[in-house]
Amino acid sequence: MSHTVTDDRQQQTHTPVALIGLAWTLVGVPLAYGLYNTVKAASALFSG
Repeated sequence: MSHTVTDDRQQQTHTPVALIGLAWTLVGVPLAYGLYNTVKAASALFSG
């Protein structure tokens, strides 16, 4: 009979809040800029 030993303890990591905020900013600012330009271009197409 084979027995597998599992370790239920997992090492928890802590990500600093500032790093999460920086990552969201680096992604969110270009995303918002792109969405703004897309909406602006689309509104020019659909407005007479």
